[in-house]
Amino acid sequence: MAVEDKHISYRIYLVAVFIFLMAIAIVVKLTNIQWVEGDYYRKLAKQRTVRNFVIPANKGNIYSADGSLLATSIPNYEIRFDAKAPKTETFEKHVKALSDSLATVLDRPGGYYEKELRKARANKNRYYLIARNLSYTEYVKIKGFPLFNLGAFKGGIIVEQETVRKHPIGKIAERTIGYDRIDPATGVEVGKGIEWAFKSYLNGKDGKILKQKIAKGQWKPIRDVNEVDPIDGYDVISTIDVFIQDIAHHALLKQLEDYEADHGCVVVMETETGHVKAISNLGRAEDGSYYETTNYAIAESHEPGSTFKLVDLMAILEDKVADTSTVYDSHGGEIRYYGRAVRDSHKGGYGKVTLARGFELSSNTVMVQAVYENYKNNPSKFVNHINALGLNKTLGLHFKGEGRPYIPQPGDKHWSGTTLPWMAFGYNVSVTPMQTLTLYNAVANNGVMVKPQFVSEIKEWNKTIKKFDTEVINPRVCSPETLKKVKAVLANVVKKGTGSKLYSKDFSMSGKTGTAMVNYGNAGREGMYYASSFAGFFPADHPKYSCIVVVHKPNTARNNYYGADVAGPVFKRIAQKIFTDAPSTNKIKKLDSKIQKQESSYDKYIVEANKKINQIPDLKGMPGMDAIALLENLGLRVKVNGVGKVKKQSLQAGQNISKNTTIVLELS
Repeated sequence: MAVEDKHISYRIYLVAVFIFLMAIAIVVKLTNIQWVEGDYYRKLAKQRTVRNFVIPANKGNIYSADGSLLATSIPNYEIRFDAKAPKTETFEKHVKALSDSLATVLDRPGGYYEKELRKARANKNRYYLIARNLSYTEYVKIKGFPLFNLGAFKGGIIVEQETVRKHPIGKIAERTIGYDRIDPATGVEVGKGIEWAFKSYLNGKDGKILKQKIAKGQWKPIRDVNEVDPIDGYDVISTIDVFIQDIAHHALLKQLEDYEADHGCVVVMETETGHVKAISNLGRAEDGSYYETTNYAIAESHEPGSTFKLVDLMAILEDKVADTSTVYDSHGGEIRYYGRAVRDSHKGGYGKVTLARGFELSSNTVMVQAVYENYKNNPSKFVNHINALGLNKTLGLHFKGEGRPYIPQPGDKHWSGTTLPWMAFGYNVSVTPMQTLTLYNAVANNGVMVKPQFVSEIKEWNKTIKKFDTEVINPRVCSPETLKKVKAVLANVVKKGTGSKLYSKDFSMSGKTGTAMVNYGNAGREGMYYASSFAGFFPADHPKYSCIVVVHKPNTARNNYYGADVAGPVFKRIAQKIFTDAPSTNKIKKLDSKIQKQESSYDKYIVEANKKINQIPDLKGMPGMDAIALLENLGLRVKVNGVGKVKKQSLQAGQNISKNTTIVLELS
């Protein structure tokens, strides 16, 4: 028995020692967790229950040159209810009044919300959805309802905000206005147009708000104030004129529909500044409708055809190897180089004509002879003229995706005997419509080539952050003598040349027609089609605007695909409508008077502001931009919804002013 007792005692000792060691291990582990790894586990716990969420900054607006909104951010609000937050007596006291108020605003039958709110409380729902996609006015109203006006902790209201980008003028100029967003499939930021190119100004700086996890996938703000307030983005003032944009868009759309064309583009540019006043890029959908697709004017580099002949004429006149009066024989409308034929569109040619007349009639045989005879022994001299005009490189626009031009250089592996003559009538070269327009605009601008510009200014309300001045690419594209002759010939194209159908005795225009075969080099000419174009400026004597129109793949069943017939009428419609309807002519005095009245009115507001008044003024009916300037002079922060005149204000007239308080204006 003694031996047995002894064995039992050993076992007890072993168990006791094991338990003791386990206790020591537990104490050591607890001590390690508390003092050594404590910070890590506390941080981990906090990360799993409390987290900073991003508050997206309000993006700046994009405005047209005339002050119209092209793109703006509209805040959308979502309101939820933490049914566990209010105390029982508080909930019972306010639930009926809250339910009635919600039913009235959200158009629900009486008693609906009381039933739903009580159900949410019974189920301990901490994230019950009240409403989503609310405007700021609706959000403010609901936030002031009984119970909800007690705040997040006592009243249980949870407010979520998101910002939606809207284009008030619809699809017009959509590709140029562009977008900047995260691709949901890849998580990569993507964008185009002004939105993308100027995102560093528009996007502002995001803020942060601390939220606590209350259920799976559900988080609510811990406090009413943000950890970091978002900083709004700046506004971008574009060069687009909504009036001209509307004219250009509908003129192009009508012609595309009439000719059942595949796609087309139009650009209107202010001659002196290079400001793009209108740009439209329309492509045909399967159902036959047209919408803004690719930015063809900037991205599509292709053989231009006869609009390129302007380069021929400028080079020849600059080098004085021929003059506008030099006579050439069109050889019955066909001439051959290395076994390949160059033909005129007019069967039988034009007989013997001067260089100027050959240009006006867009004779391929005349222009090719003039170039080939004078540069065949030194083609680099001709190509150097093209390079000097900048047509061998991109314009360096802010937008990504600018099409790359192609100008063959002597000595390249693709240079052949036919390269030079084919270049002379716009083949074997590739340029974008915007590049072509930039050249024609330089002629209109007395030889000064300026860079196309889409944005004129960056603003923070009425304060200029950055101004984009006109950028001169080339101060003199040719001599004054050459310029004078070129202008005369371009005017004659419309008066008595290929563009004679566009002529109007009441309004002068200058320009050049173009008709190019696209994909003509494919085997069997599969996929070959015509691209019709017209580039020029108006009025002819004192150009205010330059314009290019390009229409791709007009329906040849109409047996009419020439630039003068397809693209030319779009140019004429735009020019005449601007000339007859725009403020730049007969309405200029009325516009000046209106501006003076607005400035006088604005000055009056500023005088009032400078009196250091200490009460919120009545802003209803005041132009939005004037109201903003007035309020900021009074030390208030302003947020705006909409465009036009003030319809509502969040702070009532007569209320005492507190500096840096935010006031929200709703514009009509």
